[in-house]
Amino acid sequence: MKRSELVFIPSPGIGHVTSTVELARLLVNRDDRFVVTIILMKLPFDEKFTSYCKSLTESTISNNIKFLDLPLLEQALDMKAKDVLAFYMETYKPLVKEALAQLIESSTSSPDKPPRLIGLLVDMFCVTMVDVGNDFGLRSYVFFTSGVGYLSLLFSMQTMKDEQNVDSTQFKDSDTELVISSFAKPIPARVLPSMFLNKDVVPGFLNFARKYKQTKGIVVNTFLELESHVMSSFFDGLTLPIYPVGPILKLQRAEGDKGLDRAREKEEIKKWLDDQPQSSVVFLCFGSMGSFDEDQLKEISKALEHSGHRFLWSLRRAPPKGTIVFPSGYDNPKEILTDGFLDRTSMVGKIIGWAPQTDILAHPAVGGFVSHCGWNSILESLWFGVPIAAWPIDGEQQLNAFQMVVELGLGVEIKLDYRKDFLSDDEVKIVTAEEIERGINSLMQSNSEIKRKVKEMSEKSKKTLMECGSSHTSFGHFIDNLMS
Repeated sequence: MKRSELVFIPSPGIGHVTSTVELARLLVNRDDRFVVTIILMKLPFDEKFTSYCKSLTESTISNNIKFLDLPLLEQALDMKAKDVLAFYMETYKPLVKEALAQLIESSTSSPDKPPRLIGLLVDMFCVTMVDVGNDFGLRSYVFFTSGVGYLSLLFSMQTMKDEQNVDSTQFKDSDTELVISSFAKPIPARVLPSMFLNKDVVPGFLNFARKYKQTKGIVVNTFLELESHVMSSFFDGLTLPIYPVGPILKLQRAEGDKGLDRAREKEEIKKWLDDQPQSSVVFLCFGSMGSFDEDQLKEISKALEHSGHRFLWSLRRAPPKGTIVFPSGYDNPKEILTDGFLDRTSMVGKIIGWAPQTDILAHPAVGGFVSHCGWNSILESLWFGVPIAAWPIDGEQQLNAFQMVVELGLGVEIKLDYRKDFLSDDEVKIVTAEEIERGINSLMQSNSEIKRKVKEMSEKSKKTLMECGSSHTSFGHFIDNLMS
């Protein structure tokens, strides 16, 4: 049997790498003609991610998946660069080119007839690596780890800039509403993703869109039933193949989360949830970079106490302003929460640091999820049938929140236009306890229409991956394209 090798290049972050690994696993399990090599880049400030990469290289996920761990380049993350992400990728380009050259050499010189390297699949932020593939005559595909809604907006913004010279940064702090054909409702400028409002960053993101169009297709972690309107409008007149193959989720413990401490924390959380009534707990978690200052934390604690709902809160300490460091846990949460809050809520609430998110969402006691609306978190919440209260923070999360609440009616709002740029000096407005409590109360209403729709979408998210499901079929089309 003739075998073919693909090289996957994910962005350096646990969320992106985890999705990429799951996509590779899906491919080799579906068709044993494929072998996948995943190239791992590093971040100098993220020890957890470095440990995760090390665990991957030492694991045996599949005989048809191997990992190539590139060395850490401290100089790649230059916080003084105009576009930090673009500088990082360009710095790693020579190492990626060297790695590909070695793979090609081994495939042509070995007497054992190893798999033939046929192409690259690059993360949505690694699209500059397409140039490296072109140098070796390899076809390239993009793995878009967010939704088609954001992808369609990215293409629309690029077209508006190239054909009408529209500068999206003009919409910052604007009351304008944008009519985008792939969305059923006008998009308020206040929920545009942060990258479209930053003059230093937006050129790089628009160039991503131009570069995507030079590839052989885009694999997207979404499914037709979730973004049906976007896809029916988006596909119209588009010559570039789009393959919605999601939801691609890591539902088991991540390889980097092993260890006795994590196991104890996980068991303690499970034990607490086991003692709570069904669908009674609101879970608050804001992603790997999500954190708030002390004034905002006090507003959250006031809202939780006044709402009367049981809660499980992943509380994280904000890093120093102007730094890219992951939030950490608090040694003593009493110091920063409302006076007496922990004592008064001890019977109904639990404060945690690290959160095993999928385990928590899967627990029957959890009835609602206050989330930053990262795309992976949205897909996980839908998979487990847990409705979301949207509180976006950064990236494309404001648009994701708008889709969930306004376009799809699958969530409730806490603050759709909340925005916290980790490297900006812009003032961050406080979300009041009243706004938070209103969102939580709406989220936790029993027998609401939103809960019914979320349960329905949960069933669809599973059926789409089954044989003859839309994502299963789309993935088959992607494989056909690879082999053509």
